[in-house]
Amino acid sequence: MEIRSSNLTRYILPLREGGSLPALVEAADGFKYVLKFKGSGHKEKSVIAEFLGGEIARQLGFKVPELVFLHLDEAFGRTEGDEEIQDLLKWSQGLNLGVHFLSGAINYDPNVMKIDEATASKIVWLDAFMTNVDRTAKNTNMLMWHHELWLIDHGSSFYFHHHITDLEKQAQTPFSYIKDHIFLAQCTQIEKADQALKPLLTNGFIEDLVQTIPEEWLVWDPDKSPDDLRAVYARFMQVRRDASDLFIKEIQHARAHLI
Repeated sequence: MEIRSSNLTRYILPLREGGSLPALVEAADGFKYVLKFKGSGHKEKSVIAEFLGGEIARQLGFKVPELVFLHLDEAFGRTEGDEEIQDLLKWSQGLNLGVHFLSGAINYDPNVMKIDEATASKIVWLDAFMTNVDRTAKNTNMLMWHHELWLIDHGSSFYFHHHITDLEKQAQTPFSYIKDHIFLAQCTQIEKADQALKPLLTNGFIEDLVQTIPEEWLVWDPDKSPDDLRAVYARFMQVRRDASDLFIKEIQHARAHLI
């Protein structure tokens, strides 16, 4: 898996949505990005989840803005007047994650924008697989751009890595938070979604994906090496994929109570 890299050249403005304080930036390649800082919130874990979630969604056929590794130099942002932002830039020196900025995109509004039930079912499956707690009516984390649906903001996925106790058990959680999913009511084809999507998450893809995680992000457990942590993420995904019946039943259970 090849992910482009570039250097940050300009901090344009903070995007004060949520607690991670992303920013609109420009890079040496001439493009603008929404920058996800490795020094914010849950630090490296948030950019790892953002990266994994975005590339898994892409593998499953969804439209996701290009993800790019962006290098933040030590001298970058020295003239920034906001102390909070200055600290964030200092803590985020090195590689961060850029999400290609979709100029003119608008937030998905379920009241005026509709998608078909097959697509809704696949998005619910995706979020249940990667335990994404943040695609709700409050935060849809989807954009409409050129009349197409784009998925964004996957930093709240894979929450198991915030407190690992029993990896195998955590990978097989039914994921009760799916009851709050924005598309739960439209998720009428979850079994078909499972049949279509699960085969795409091959062991080969998962291995390529975890090997692409930058080594400098894999530092959140001092007792484990980067390769150890790559193996943790790979094992979680493999077990969860193979145990998809568990979260499918939870989705069906949640829909039964919703209806």
